[in-house]
Order: sequence, then structure tokens, then C-alpha cells
Amino acid sequence: MPDYLDDLRLAHVLADAADAATTDRFKALDLKVETKPDMTPVSEADKAAEELIRGQLQRARPRDAILGEEYGVEGTGPRRWVIDPIDGTKNYVRGVPVWATLISLMEAGEGGFQPVVGVVSAPALGRRWWAAKGHGAFTGRSLTKASRLHVSRVSRLSDASFAYSSLSGWEEQGRLDGFLDLTRAVWRTRAYGDFWPYMMVAEGSIDMCAEPELSLWDMAATAIVVTEAGGTFTGLDARPGPHSGNAAASNGLLHDELLGYLNQRY
Repeated sequence: MPDYLDDLRLAHVLADAADAATTDRFKALDLKVETKPDMTPVSEADKAAEELIRGQLQRARPRDAILGEEYGVEGTGPRRWVIDPIDGTKNYVRGVPVWATLISLMEAGEGGFQPVVGVVSAPALGRRWWAAKGHGAFTGRSLTKASRLHVSRVSRLSDASFAYSSLSGWEEQGRLDGFLDLTRAVWRTRAYGDFWPYMMVAEGSIDMCAEPELSLWDMAATAIVVTEAGGTFTGLDARPGPHSGNAAASNGLLHDELLGYLNQRY
């Protein structure tokens, strides 16, 4: 089995470059923000960070394909880098420090492309998380200064901490009643949003999280970090990996109950 460590090292180099670019424009008074056709915001920093990552990938991995949130897919082949230059753009443009660059390498295999490397870098929080297939998940300031991640061992829903992003998406999908039933069944809920709850599941500081509508670039990097930390990452349809257009992540022990509540429809 390939060890992917060279790819992981490259992903860290890419994240370093993106961190420098995004941090430089964070809270800039002249930051330019536009509205995309799907009515979500995009800043000049999103575009600049993705262009920077694409340029470095084209030089370092010219045979690999690239899929990014801002500029779509380029190239073909069995290896594809998936980029979200700023996950949490709404936070970024309002000066909230909870945002990150997500970089993943996906490789073709049985069942389609699967993530084999993931880096989640949140420079405004001073945090970074990463994983490579078969090598575990870690957090720290660098590859050499890192601690291994492990999900929690909480096995009772009444003892569990559950994180989510917002209520509106669950309501739009007719899942709000089941979602609210879940919040009543657990010990604690918090709406952290975006990449952060998935990283907290991997760290074991919370036990499960879910979002009703996501894109591949929102999930590819977070999925492998969660699974390499010993957790479970699926869609609401229980399909493993980041392919369902939504996500549920947990320590594994609570996953069936999590999906059971979120798939209740009235």
C-alpha cells in the first residue's frame, strides 16, 4: 500500500503558503467580497489562496487532477487534489477566526475516489490537523511537533456532546423534528459550524456532529482526519466517506443512533 507521506508533506507546504496568504488579508478593511450564483460569499482571499495552491500543485504534481471550490476541476486521472481555500468564508469576512484551508488528496479505488491525505489548517486559531491513510491522524504546529488524535469512548447518548452548524438546513429538508429530538437526548449541544466540529470529534472533545448540506471540498479533508482518528464519517444515508452531499461524524459508538434521529421525517 502506498504510504502517502510525500503527499502529506506537500499538503503541509501548500497549507503553509495558503495560511500566509489568508492571514495577510484577514480583517483587512479593503477586503473585496462578492456573491456567487448560489448566494454564498467569496472573497479575494478565497480566490488568491486557491490560485496559489493550484500553481504549486501544477509544478509539484503535474499529472494529478485538481478540484477546487472557486475554479472547478482541472485534469483527469486516478489522483485528484480537492481544495477548499477558505472553509468558513462568512466567518472570515466578518472577522470571526473560525475558518480553515482544507486540502485533500483523493485516489480512485473501489467505490470511486476516496480521501487518502487530508490537512485542515486554521491559522487564526493557531491550529492544524492532518491525516494520511494508514498512518493515523495528528494535530500540532508541524509534522515533527504533533500529537496523535483519538476519538472519544462515550457510548451513551445521554453522555454525548453533539455539534451542528445551524437549524435552517435541517428544517428545509424536513429533518428538524428528528434533529431537535436528538438535541434533547444528548448531554450537550453547541453550534460550532464548518470544519471545527469534525476536528473536535477526531480529538475526542466532542462525540458527534452533522450537517445537512455540503460539497465534496467541505468534507474530503475532514473525513480522513475523523476516520484515521478511529471515528466514523458517513452521509446521512450511511454511505461511508464524503460523497452524500451531507455528513455525519462520530466516535463510531454512537453513529447508528445519530443517523436514526437525523433520518426521522414527519
